[in-house]
Amino acid sequence: MMAAPDLKQHPLSAAFPRMSADEFQELEDSITNNGVLNPITLFDGMVLDGWHRYQAATETSMDCPAVEIEFSDLAGAQDFVLAQNKARRHISASQLALATTAVYQWRPNGLNQFTEKRVDTQCPPSKTTAELAEISGVHPNTIKQAKAVQTHGAPEVLEAVRSGSMGLPKAAAIARLPKSEQAGALTRPLAKRTIISADEAPPNEDYAPEEFDAVAVLSEENDRLNDRLAAMAMDATEEERSAAHNTLIELRAKVRTLEATLSAVKISRDTFQNQVAEMQQQINRQRREIDRATGTRSA
Repeated sequence: MMAAPDLKQHPLSAAFPRMSADEFQELEDSITNNGVLNPITLFDGMVLDGWHRYQAATETSMDCPAVEIEFSDLAGAQDFVLAQNKARRHISASQLALATTAVYQWRPNGLNQFTEKRVDTQCPPSKTTAELAEISGVHPNTIKQAKAVQTHGAPEVLEAVRSGSMGLPKAAAIARLPKSEQAGALTRPLAKRTIISADEAPPNEDYAPEEFDAVAVLSEENDRLNDRLAAMAMDATEEERSAAHNTLIELRAKVRTLEATLSAVKISRDTFQNQVAEMQQQINRQRREIDRATGTRSA
């Protein structure tokens, strides 16, 4: 069948980055000359796979073949869209981690706003950080950063990661700021300490900022090296691959050292906090004893 005009992009598809202007122009030229060779995939009346092909065909007034696909549950659609995009696009580890997190966090909202069709509300259980890391092939810390950005990042921060202009380590640090300040922080260097109010802080986040920044910088460099290794895998010389591999090993060793330092800092901080709590309890006990002895009440 041929795709109808004015279709919408499915939210699962929209989790992945858009083509660059040059890539899209190449696609338009190809479709103008050869037509749409691979049908797009529709799900719930929206474009689940092939959004760029559909857009290019629409702009060039070319027919766009389409197939409708059904899944027994939401997990099937999530797995499908991730497999299609991982196989077809070269995207960075940060982009893939954010897209994977968004795909498996997405839930339909009762009635499909475009088709007025009741969608399945039986949602699969949420995947753990380890499961998402295995699916996307990235480090669990990268998934943790993606979750923080997905949950607390302003739209500008999310778009910066999706477009590839910013890696997750810096984006996760910016996401700790109040949302009103995040857009302005995109072009500024990271401060050594990011102080936000308690009600704006992400839950269960504990870290030493200086060590976090160092790990973030090295993790981002690690992502870039992984991307370079993937890009040169086909045509690099053995000497170039060996040099890149050795650099990556050294970088990972530095990351492990900093992570160990960070863990030690957390332990020291926890010990200090416990000591403070014990001192406060001792002070409170002394105050109560004074109250009893003097018959007064401490402020």
